[in-house]
Amino acid sequence: MQTILGRVQKAFNLAFDVDPNAITIDTVPEDVKGWDSMGHVTLASSLEQEFDLVFDVQELMDMENVRQILKIIGSKLGQH
Repeated sequence: MQTILGRVQKAFNLAFDVDPNAITIDTVPEDVKGWDSMGHVTLASSLEQEFDLVFDVQELMDMENVRQILKIIGSKLGQH
């Protein structure tokens, strides 16, 4: 079974064409070329597709780094 981080890495690869292994729990927007406000929308869409989830506006605003993304997805999946 693929971990949440592994699936997040896949979403980053689809959104930004980056090496999935370059994405870690400590990754922040400054680390990823293209992760700006428009890139964030693309990433959110990739994450929603990968996890079959829908994020509300507050969740999208809280996704400031990979650590927060993992926390939000884990919460939505019931994996606190």
